[in-house]
Amino acid sequence: KGRFLVERARTHAETNLLGIDRMLRRIRKIDNRVRRLGYPNVRLLRMEAYYAVAFLMPAAAIETYYIFFPDPWPKQRHHDHRLFNQRFVEALCRTLRPGGCVHVATDHQPYFEAIRDILRAEKRLEEIEPFQPTEAERTDFELWYLDRSPIGRCSFRRPATPN
Repeated sequence: KGRFLVERARTHAETNLLGIDRMLRRIRKIDNRVRRLGYPNVRLLRMEAYYAVAFLMPAAAIETYYIFFPDPWPKQRHHDHRLFNQRFVEALCRTLRPGGCVHVATDHQPYFEAIRDILRAEKRLEEIEPFQPTEAERTDFELWYLDRSPIGRCSFRRPATPN
């Protein structure tokens, strides 16, 4: 519903932000809030995140990815639908600037462990202290799961100089 994006836009007016979601209802709701609040530093894109990162983002152009609560597709037979896989990590690495970061959070612990393992195995990334959102930046998903399930967080950086 855009809590993180709207708060980030408010507190980081100098930063351009792109929100990506595949659900039109969410995009419209966020767009209405952003317009009402007058945040010119926010753009929205209705699209699958993998496609946007892999095919639309220029090489070494992104300073930070915030990927919060991606669909875990918990059933084994659906794992191919998950966002995080080797192809997606390849796209993240290609599009991250040197020194750029990827911040991930999810309430689904098996998926969190899988994501962290995939990112840890990537030689072009180094693990850093996990990003902690402010109280106002917490997403609706996080607020919903906060007392129900532990939130897994991890962050990785593309080193400024190659490893």
